[in-house]
Amino acid sequence: MKKFLLSLLVLFVMVGCDNVGNTPTKKVENYLHKYQTLDKDVLSDLDNTLALDNTITEEERNDYRDFMKKHYQDLEYEIKNETINGNSANVEVEVTVRDYSNVVRDANNYKNENPDQFNDQLSFSNYRLEQLKQVEDKITYTITFTLTKQDEKWILDQPSNADLNKINGLYTE
Repeated sequence: MKKFLLSLLVLFVMVGCDNVGNTPTKKVENYLHKYQTLDKDVLSDLDNTLALDNTITEEERNDYRDFMKKHYQDLEYEIKNETINGNSANVEVEVTVRDYSNVVRDANNYKNENPDQFNDQLSFSNYRLEQLKQVEDKITYTITFTLTKQDEKWILDQPSNADLNKINGLYTE
């Protein structure tokens, strides 16, 4: 009888453990944790984005990469609510990140008001980068992640550009 109960317990734990990570909330936590731990996919996306910017030098690209890595590691989040409706789910999350949006706006305004201080796009990029490095202010955004259940597994839908901008601290209304 003991062997039967032990076998039943092991089976229950194995089946239960498989489903523990298959919840909408857990999928969102895993997604945000990838930013905090600098997952290879997050860094690859960051590198691809930086590679598309031809207004910065290779040294600036490395600087951007370094300060964004710190930004991701410092990302904080709190799950607020999970709603499941059949094969669809919403997970509401508050994310707290450095607020870069004001610095970008102010740098662009400064450039427009003082065009003689920047002899080319590269010098402006360097100015903007130095301003971004000084940001300490944080902001909290609410993001509602959507998920779809496929083959009994919850799949995180692609976040919107606005939500990605919130994670990156660049959201503007």
